[in-house]
Amino acid sequence: MGWLLDVQDLHIHFGAAEAVRGISFHLDQGEVLGLVGESGSGKSVTSLAVMGLLGAAARVSGSIQWLTSTSGCGQTDLLRLSPNQLRRIRGREIAMIFQEPMTALNPVMTIGRQVAECAAAHQPSLPGKQLRQKTIEALEAVRMPDPERRFGDYPHQFSGGQRQRILIAMALINRPRLLIADEPTTALDVTVQAQILELLRDLQRQYGLAMLFISHDLAVVAQVASRVAVMRQGEIVETGQVGQVLTRPQHAYTRGLLASVPTMRTDRNQPLASLA
Repeated sequence: MGWLLDVQDLHIHFGAAEAVRGISFHLDQGEVLGLVGESGSGKSVTSLAVMGLLGAAARVSGSIQWLTSTSGCGQTDLLRLSPNQLRRIRGREIAMIFQEPMTALNPVMTIGRQVAECAAAHQPSLPGKQLRQKTIEALEAVRMPDPERRFGDYPHQFSGGQRQRILIAMALINRPRLLIADEPTTALDVTVQAQILELLRDLQRQYGLAMLFISHDLAVVAQVASRVAVMRQGEIVETGQVGQVLTRPQHAYTRGLLASVPTMRTDRNQPLASLA
């Protein structure tokens, strides 16, 4: 199976500061790629560039090639598209789960309306009854308990894990080909985190999704991704199969990331390794 997304020599500047420095990576159809690194390494900025959401303050150069058809006979550079052309792709073919489920939802809109709005944006002629049914089916797909009854509830009436499920439903309601998950387990306790990771794995297999999974935690990425790219200070310093990178890291920064995570074998009398 060929590539779906191909990023080449991507540079992102904010004024004189260069946040991303000529990175290149690809994502195959149906593949899960983990993008890892400490906060500020450029992971989220990279994903926002793919989505075309950086705004006028950013100066972006390079190439972000997107496969426009499953037959593999067409491709387009997302950086060359107009805002209207991007809106037709964003949310329908490429969707994103943003960080912080506690704050990502509109507090004054019911969750049913927020999920339905994502479908209506790309299918404006869909009758209200069908739109409601499509929304309920999306909530059922993410295992939301009793979605028909909770359709009219507000975000504050849900737990953190349930809000994350709502965000996943919003991202997947249009059955995109690529899902970008930016720190999807942030602020969740370890039990709920495990449930969300299991849900993402199941949905990825069920829908044949490609997924760009962004995290600072290599252990979390190892649970969902088959391949990983490690970012440091705006550059990709190492890439490879997850098992290979976790067991035989080649770059000093990757080794530092792994050493900074406590395990059952960690000597509690010694400080954790720190990143240079």
